[in-house]
Amino acid sequence: MSFGFTYNSPVGKWLGFIAAVWVQAISGNNYTFSNYSDALKSLMALTQLQLNNLSVAKDVGKAFGILAGLASDRLSTPVILLIGGIEGFIGYGVQWLVVSGTIKPLPYWIMCIFLCMGGNSTTWMNTAILVTCIRNFRKNRGPVTGILKGYVGLSTAIFTDICSALFASDPSTFLLLLAVVPFTVCLTAIVFLREIPPSSTNVEEKEEVKYFGVINVIAVIIAVYLLVFDISGPHGKVFSQFFAAILLVLLGSPLLIPIYLMVKKIIRENSVNLDVEGNNNIVEPLLLGEETVKKEVVVVAVVKVVEKRPRVIGEDHTIFEAMRTLDFWILFVSFLCGVGTGLAVMNNLGQMGLALGYTDVSIFVSLTSIWGFFGRILSGSVSEYFIKKAALPRPIWNAASQILMAVGYIFLAMALPGSLYIGSIVVGICYGVRLAISVPTASELFGLKYYGLIYNVLILNLPLGSFLFSGLLAGLLYDAQATKTAGGGNTCVGAHCYRLVFIVMSIACIVGFGLDILLTIRTKSLYAKIYASRKAKKASTVLS
Repeated sequence: MSFGFTYNSPVGKWLGFIAAVWVQAISGNNYTFSNYSDALKSLMALTQLQLNNLSVAKDVGKAFGILAGLASDRLSTPVILLIGGIEGFIGYGVQWLVVSGTIKPLPYWIMCIFLCMGGNSTTWMNTAILVTCIRNFRKNRGPVTGILKGYVGLSTAIFTDICSALFASDPSTFLLLLAVVPFTVCLTAIVFLREIPPSSTNVEEKEEVKYFGVINVIAVIIAVYLLVFDISGPHGKVFSQFFAAILLVLLGSPLLIPIYLMVKKIIRENSVNLDVEGNNNIVEPLLLGEETVKKEVVVVAVVKVVEKRPRVIGEDHTIFEAMRTLDFWILFVSFLCGVGTGLAVMNNLGQMGLALGYTDVSIFVSLTSIWGFFGRILSGSVSEYFIKKAALPRPIWNAASQILMAVGYIFLAMALPGSLYIGSIVVGICYGVRLAISVPTASELFGLKYYGLIYNVLILNLPLGSFLFSGLLAGLLYDAQATKTAGGGNTCVGAHCYRLVFIVMSIACIVGFGLDILLTIRTKSLYAKIYASRKAKKASTVLS
């Protein structure tokens, strides 16, 4: 009795996806720097520029994601997950040893290396998860990336709220969680996640949509649950423990899908008696018919002709073929404008909050995470819906997020009462949209065959954007306004500390908006073909 579970069965397929969801729910550690950055700054007596360069170091780890991209075509999913889990355990484990006082502060350059390792660990996890799941559910790329990237966004709030609920936001304990929990979850995912054939019938596709809808509902419940906890004020110890227990139950609830499929299969197998012996009279032909041979020769000839001509958008591209297209660079630069500026806010939320007089900035970290989730999960499903219904190019949603992000930065620059709350929400939503839309867009433009490497080249924007907007722009402009402290660091208090930073970033978003509009125009014919292909397939299924 297999209890309905084999890797190639629907049960195995969905067990793998739920394991992927769990990995993504704990792999957003790269966005949590603000939760312990102030502890590092005071412990190591750093200036803001030095602290921001530490945050850049963790983002530089994303640049080495190219290694994960190359490995995705050569190593199995479990091996890639194991590498990511071990690297994160070491990177964040050493940071925990320093912040907890277990060891003395390491030299600055050594700390940069371990932060880089922690940042790089997520590229292995994300590559294993995204490449495998998009290939397993290639007919529903929007919902898949929306859900998976949505849980990445939620992971910051999950870690932050559990730590504040159980350990009073202690930065040392927070780093310990970042080291141990992702490693443990990756070991669990190794057992279940495999690349398997995608759905082949319209019925299977409809079932996938239904189950994705269930997971979306659960994810929204988790996000609202976290949001209510954040805005409901201080909580007692018993209430906080109860909150953490319910959160774990909610995170485990998607398991109901493979359990339902398993029970359904067992019932079906027990209710039908198959006469196996009566079906053994099928005789396979020893030789292919002449017509079949001719068809195969024609197919081979067509394939050879296709291989000789230049690739067009929508076909499988190698990374070098993709980089020779204008569309790749439009997507690359517009992505930089969105995620680079968003990372600058996330990396500096701690100092932004302190500059505006807030003593506890964890609420802003959680708000960015939770609303980033809503941006990711809604944009993935909505963009997929409008492709199927109206052939609307996916990049148009990136354009909408860029212009909204520009407005958010202007609002932050004005430093009105409550502006940091609103700014955190706007930046979270738009950053989430940017990630959730760009991932399937790249797969639709350049294909899935070499997607692991193309994805990791595209996310070079994370370290590049972090360096430009966080390390240089925010760090230098903050230090220009700050005053020295006795320990050798510096501090700045007031709205002027980041005003010019926000203005420059709003201009960058307007540039990104223009690029996204251009990409929308250039890919209009591609999405019209996708729409026509799906419509024709649906019509043929109905007729048959």
